[in-house]
Amino acid sequence: MKNTLTRLLAMMLAIATLACCIVGCAKKEEAAEEGGIKNFTMFIAMPGSELNDGNAVQEVLAEKYGARIKETWITGQTPEEAVGAMVAANDYPDFIEGSDGYQMLVDAGALVALDEVWDNYPNIKNYLSESDWNKCRKADGHIYAMPQFGIVWDKDTTLTIGGEAWWIQVRALKYAGWPKIVTMDDYFDVIEKYADYINNECGGVDSYGNPVIPYTILCDGWRYFCLENAPFFLDGYPNDGCCIVDKKTHKVIDYNTTPTAEKYFRKLNEEYLKGYVDPEFATQNYDEYIAKLSNGQVIGMIDQYWDFGYTVEPLYQTNNMNDCLFVPVGVVADAGTEEHYRNKDAIDVSGGFSITTACKDLDAALQFVNDMLEPEALTLRFWGIEGKDYIKGADGVFTRTQEMRDNAADATYKADNLCQYSYLPQYTGMDHDGINAYAPGNQPSEYYEGLKPEYKECLDAYGVETQADLLNQPGDNEAWFPLWSWSNDLQPEMDGGEAWAKMADIKHEYLPQVVLAGGKQATYKDFDEAWAAYQEVYKTAKPEEFLAAAEAEVQKRIDMAAGK
Repeated sequence: MKNTLTRLLAMMLAIATLACCIVGCAKKEEAAEEGGIKNFTMFIAMPGSELNDGNAVQEVLAEKYGARIKETWITGQTPEEAVGAMVAANDYPDFIEGSDGYQMLVDAGALVALDEVWDNYPNIKNYLSESDWNKCRKADGHIYAMPQFGIVWDKDTTLTIGGEAWWIQVRALKYAGWPKIVTMDDYFDVIEKYADYINNECGGVDSYGNPVIPYTILCDGWRYFCLENAPFFLDGYPNDGCCIVDKKTHKVIDYNTTPTAEKYFRKLNEEYLKGYVDPEFATQNYDEYIAKLSNGQVIGMIDQYWDFGYTVEPLYQTNNMNDCLFVPVGVVADAGTEEHYRNKDAIDVSGGFSITTACKDLDAALQFVNDMLEPEALTLRFWGIEGKDYIKGADGVFTRTQEMRDNAADATYKADNLCQYSYLPQYTGMDHDGINAYAPGNQPSEYYEGLKPEYKECLDAYGVETQADLLNQPGDNEAWFPLWSWSNDLQPEMDGGEAWAKMADIKHEYLPQVVLAGGKQATYKDFDEAWAAYQEVYKTAKPEEFLAAAEAEVQKRIDMAAGK
């Protein structure tokens, strides 16, 4: 949930002593020049890995385009805390991805209005259509951020799952004989049997010497979507994030109170009481969660792939733990329901890449962002250096040797050699040459050759060629989709905003207790008591006010799409 500057002033003052430390990590160097190359700074309010000085691709880009960016990432704070500290200190880097702190930056007047300065930078101005840019405008009519994701060049080339699913390890599926998983019962049956096998026949530890965690849940901060939003997927709806929208009537439905919601949480409670849910799930933080996944302990969980995969799965490959790689499953509440976990790319207009008013050389900054959208720069960012990271054939098709693939999966090599500038504006889909996909993972032949044998065995067992084929193909996005691009930007003073904030607070507090009900750490004696208490308190948030605002937004987007 994004909070306004006003709402967080008290918190900012309380963490004033922390501000200098946080800002110091992201403090800009005022575009200092080294050998004619300007140095910009960027803070990204998301976890990530810093590049090493002298990174090969970064230096090629710097030599060609005259600038480089020193990126720093969030560590140990929430986005609101990290950005709030910067606002309190009134000290910013040149560039920023504010994540859930974006509105705070807007309220503080910390961001450059891009629409006032982009006329001489066509790659920026033409990055989105006029209608899409208009969706990015804030209340004052200006645009302060460029969405980085979901902008497709030419055509979609998705071969993997980057979004949400129920995930399960390859080794558990193999042990179960590659079963078809449709319902929650199917899913947990596989997890239970594999966990029982490890605990009863393998001395309680797997082949890597670790006890297994059958199922874990991430509830930390804004990532509690891993716990709370499954009901709309289980009922076959796409990820609108904040509600269900009936495709025929356009009526908004609260997924928090449906029969499927009760069924889902009852199932989690049953699995917890049987000992298959991580007993630490309610108190673990994100770093602890990632640590558990990284050593292969966790057999299954719900999450967005981008939230864990880019950190965890390269470690499996580096450490030869490939049977721990995760497979996405499109679980539904009842057999016969058509799952809808995949969607075509959609633009998140609630935030993105911004230039701060503290940037001392705005023209050079704009020029570099403009340059990073040039075809050659995009190829360098996502494929690397020709001859070193990929090979260009006589037909123009890019391929890689196995050594190149292994390098691309190695954390040390990436820090020394590859530079995606992953939170700068970018395109997915095709490379601008019209021949290749924009990145190796989207190139069909390269994708398959890059798979580990254990994963190839899994895909072969299910009769598919790509990870994405394990889930249903996405249909066309509805005019309102994704509605989370509205709710992510919803402030308490807006229609439905106060209710939305209270709904989140109540879910944060009560849903873990619903899962824990009847156990040693429980507040409630059983699930029924916990669910009734949660539903009663949930009503006090006045969710009907939020739902009415959501329904109005749905109609607004439908009308806009129709040109009304």
